[in-house]
Amino acid sequence: MKFKLITLIVLCIFATSVNAQIDRSTMPKPGPAPKVNIGEPDRFNLRNGLEVLVVENHKLPRISASLIIDNKPYTADKPGTSSLVSSLLGTGTENISKDEFNEEIDFLGARVSFGSESAFASSLSKYFPRILELMAEGALNPLFTQEEFEAEKTKLIEGLKTDEKSVAAIGSRVASALAYGKNHPYGQFVTPETVEAITLKDVQNTYRNYFVPENAYMVIVGDITKREAKKLVKEYFSDWKKATPPNVSLPTVKNAQYAQINFVDMPNAVQSQITVENTVDLQMNNPDYFPVLVANQILGGSFGSYLNMNLREDKGYTYGARSSIGASRYASRFTASASVRNAVTDSAVVEFLKEIKRIRTEDVDAEKLEDVKSKFAGNFVMRLERPSTIANYALNIETNNLPEDFYETYLEKINAVSVEDVKRVAQKYLKLDKVRVVIAGKGVDVAENLEKIKFNEKKLPVLYYDKKANKTDKPEFKKPLPEGVTVATIYEDYINAIGGREKAEEVNSIYMKGSASMQGMKLALEQKMTKDGKQRIALLMNGNPLSLQVFNGESGYIVQQGQRIEMTDEQIKTYQATSGAIPELSVSDDAELTGIENVNGQDAYAIKMSENMTEYYSTETGLKLQTKTVVEQMGRSMETLVMYDDYKEVNGVMMPHILTQSFGPRKLDFNMNEVKINEGVSDKDFE
Repeated sequence: MKFKLITLIVLCIFATSVNAQIDRSTMPKPGPAPKVNIGEPDRFNLRNGLEVLVVENHKLPRISASLIIDNKPYTADKPGTSSLVSSLLGTGTENISKDEFNEEIDFLGARVSFGSESAFASSLSKYFPRILELMAEGALNPLFTQEEFEAEKTKLIEGLKTDEKSVAAIGSRVASALAYGKNHPYGQFVTPETVEAITLKDVQNTYRNYFVPENAYMVIVGDITKREAKKLVKEYFSDWKKATPPNVSLPTVKNAQYAQINFVDMPNAVQSQITVENTVDLQMNNPDYFPVLVANQILGGSFGSYLNMNLREDKGYTYGARSSIGASRYASRFTASASVRNAVTDSAVVEFLKEIKRIRTEDVDAEKLEDVKSKFAGNFVMRLERPSTIANYALNIETNNLPEDFYETYLEKINAVSVEDVKRVAQKYLKLDKVRVVIAGKGVDVAENLEKIKFNEKKLPVLYYDKKANKTDKPEFKKPLPEGVTVATIYEDYINAIGGREKAEEVNSIYMKGSASMQGMKLALEQKMTKDGKQRIALLMNGNPLSLQVFNGESGYIVQQGQRIEMTDEQIKTYQATSGAIPELSVSDDAELTGIENVNGQDAYAIKMSENMTEYYSTETGLKLQTKTVVEQMGRSMETLVMYDDYKEVNGVMMPHILTQSFGPRKLDFNMNEVKINEGVSDKDFE
C-alpha cells in the first residue's frame, strides 16, 4: 500500500532598490554611529534578595511581569527533574485547585506560565493585582501531588520516546553531549530511562533547592508606576523565604583533539542532520563580542549568509543553513547546522568546511560588511521600540557584568568592526583544526562517502557513536542475506503473515480512511485500491481538497490546486510495479533483493522495486514495515518514507492501521479509523 503527499513551498522574496546619482566606483564612508539613550528602569529590592525592575509604559492598559532566577547551571542527579518541576508548577496550590486556578486566569483573559526557575504573567491593568497574586501563589505555594506527578511524568516519557525516532532531536543532543561532555549541564540530556527513575520527592527537593530568591529578578513592564509595583510585589513576594541555591562547580569544557566526523546511525533517516561545532571562550563583556556578532552574521546568521547562499541557493542541498556563536558566562560553542538530503550529506560537509575556511582566510567584501552592520542597526532600533527592551537590557548588564554604557554604545561598536576584525575573530573562534562534524543520518546511504572526505588534503576520520553519545564500533549497515532467501520467499512470508494466500486472493479491493494533524490543521486521507491495479488517493486539509491521485491501471493523473497533471512514464511505472490490492501475490520482474537493513530497530529485507522505490519487510514477522520513495521537486530529489504499523485483522487479513509519512524533517501519523475489504470501492472512483 502506498500514499504520496505533495508538499507546497511558497518563497516570499522582498526586493528593494535605491535610485540615486552616486559614484558606485567608491565605497561611501559610513557616518558616525548615533549615540543611543536606552533609559533606565526603576529599581527596588526586597529583603529576601528579589530585585525588581519596573518600566512604565502607559500607552496600552496592559502589564506583564517576568520572574527570572539566574542560578548557575547544574548537572542533575536525575535528568528530567527540572522539566517536571516546570510542568507541575501551576497544577494546583495549597490554597486553590488546578481547575479553579486555570478557570480564573481564562476568565480574566490573562496569561500565567511557569518554568523550573521562572514565571510569567500578563493581563489588562485592572486585573493585574489579582493576576500577580495568582502568579505568586502558583510559584511560591505549589502543591505537588502524586496524581499530577504521575500524569506529567507519563507525558514527558511519551514525548521523549517520540524524540528517540527524531533525527533532529538525536543529532542535537549528541552534538551537545560531545561538545560539552555528558557530565556538564549543557551536555546532559534527558531520556525515558532517566525520567522513570524520578520520584515526587526528587521534584520537591529540586524545587526547594533552586526556586529561591537569592539570584531572582522580576521585570514588570506596562501601565503601572513604581509605587504601585512596589506595593504589589511586597504584598505577594515578601513571604518568599530567603535562601541560596546549592554551590556547584562546572567541569572544564574541552575541544576535540583534532578535526573529525562523529556519526550516529539513524536507519530511518530521510535526511541527515549536520552540526559543525567547536567550543569557544567568549562572554558579552569580551572586546571580541561585537566583531564575533558581525562575523557570524556573515557566515551563517542570515538568509544572505555564506552558508545559506551556498548550501540552499546555489547547491539546493537544504531548506536552510545557519550558524551561531554563544556568549554564555559558563560555556559556549560555535555551531553551523542544516538538514540535508541523504545523497548529498558528504558534499554538504565539504561545503560547510569550505565556507568556514573562507571567512577565516578571505577578506569579507566591504559592501557586504556595511550591509550587515546596517541591518544590525535597524534591528537594534526596532527592539528599542518595545518597552520590555529597557528592562531586559538593564537585566543583561547586571547578570553578565557588562559596562553601564554597553547598549548606549552598541551601534558605535558594531559600526567600528572592520574587515580585519572579521577575519581575526573567525580565526580565533572557528577552530577548523579541532572541529567536530556531528551527523545523525542513515549509515547505509551516507557512511561510505563520509569516510572518503578530505579537508586540507587530509582525510577526516569518522568516529561512530550511539544515540546516547557513547562511542561504538562501526555499525554493520548491511547484513549478509541467508542462503535461499529471494524476493519470492519474502513475499510468501508476507502473505502468510497477513493471513495466508487463500484469504489474500479473496481481496478484490481495499478502502482506507484516516486522519492526521499538522501544525494545528487537520488532514484527512482516503485511499482506494483494487486487485487489478487501480488506485485512488485523496488528501484533504481542514475539509478542503489538497491533492488527488488517480491511476486506472494503465494511466493516471494528479490534481493539485485545481490543476490536473497527467502522470509521467516514470510515475506510471512506479504505480504498475506495486499494482494490486496485495501486490505481493505476484513477483515483479523488476523487483531486486538488495540486502538486510535496519528499520525502526528491526532487521528488514530491502526489495528495490524501481529506481526510485524500495520496500522493506521484517525478517522476523514477515510484515511490510516501510516504503522508501525518491521524488523529484523543482529539479531536486527528496526521500519520503511511509511506515506501516499497528496491524489488525480485517475480514481475516492483517492490515496496517497507522501509516506514518516522513518527508524531510516533517512527519505525519495517519490513524486509519476505517479499513474495509471488498466494500466502499467502485469503478467510478478511478475515472
